[in-house]
Amino acid sequence: MQLSMWTYPWDVQDLGLEMVERDLFERAGLNMISLATSYHAGRFLQPRSPRRKAYFPEDGTIYFKPTTARWADLVIQPKVADVITEGGDVLAELIQRREAGGLQVSCWTVCLHNTRLGMLYPQAVTRNAFGDPNYYNLCPSHPDARAYVRALAADITHTYKPDRIELESPSFMGFAHEYHHEKDGVGLTPEDDFLLSLCFCPSCLARAAGAGIEGEAARELVKQWIAEACERAVPVRRFPEFPASGLDTFLPWPQLHAYLLWRFEPVTSLVAELREVADPETRVLIIDLKDGWLGGCDLAALGKVCDGAILCAYDMQAGDVAGLMAAGRTALGAEKFLGAGYRLFYPEMAGPEILAAKVKPALAPDVDGINFYNYGLVPAARLDWVRAARAV
Repeated sequence: MQLSMWTYPWDVQDLGLEMVERDLFERAGLNMISLATSYHAGRFLQPRSPRRKAYFPEDGTIYFKPTTARWADLVIQPKVADVITEGGDVLAELIQRREAGGLQVSCWTVCLHNTRLGMLYPQAVTRNAFGDPNYYNLCPSHPDARAYVRALAADITHTYKPDRIELESPSFMGFAHEYHHEKDGVGLTPEDDFLLSLCFCPSCLARAAGAGIEGEAARELVKQWIAEACERAVPVRRFPEFPASGLDTFLPWPQLHAYLLWRFEPVTSLVAELREVADPETRVLIIDLKDGWLGGCDLAALGKVCDGAILCAYDMQAGDVAGLMAAGRTALGAEKFLGAGYRLFYPEMAGPEILAAKVKPALAPDVDGINFYNYGLVPAARLDWVRAARAV
């Protein structure tokens, strides 16, 4: 079983490679590190860093040394994070340690969630029914965005040859995504958020038209519903059973329903392209959520074009985790990698016994791996919880 922890390069730089390896291997009992190789902005409390307790990483940068020739003809260009330019290539060091018998290495790669690039290349971002840009989300239908992510996957895997690459956000994103000082005085319902997240950019409309889908009619209906939601004095559920009711909610509106079904295509085909361009020896995995379909992720379809998935069991009870793993195995099939992802945050994980109970379903024989989030964001004592959870 592959047992890994999501880790930021600056954690390795702040604490030292030897300490990180000891913590993950000896203390937590893991055999792999999942290092961020492309990431977004945030503000992170760093409880263990001897250098800082609050860190604001650069937005939308990469944490490896790119091969110039792979990017020469692309419109969207990456930026190497200053911590790598100034502090050294952490990924290369980990790969060297792996070759000497150290931890296996996975590259945790954020694909389309990139506000820095969205601001620089607004033509490539998703746009709602009113045409408003979502700068934090490059669109999986846009050729330049797809080319950017293909170059990421190819460069990382062929240059560094990690054991696997974990793809985060190769998809459409929700409207509410903790963007800087988000404001919503209306009180959006779950269906309102979903409708505002639907992309009707020119690339999506053209790609859908090529598949025989009339996206403009769907756009007009969604635009009408959003306008009506904005006019209500207080929120009213248009579809009270959503999202549990799934896309069947929209069956009475055939053109919208057809567009929503088509929406899986750009995500699935993009992931297929990433598997095609990646080094054959590197396993290509999707990081997905229980309701990943909201972002255009069809797990069964994705399982056919990549090597498997890590399903995040965030905010779930132990019984729900068992169901998530069973559904994931059914969707992916018996031969594909199936992993579970756990967040070590308090109060979600209020003690070692809670973590152990939630991890237990993922220790089943048909589950291939577990990832824990996140090395630098939690107190060192929770590493002991991880080792204890594996012994249950």
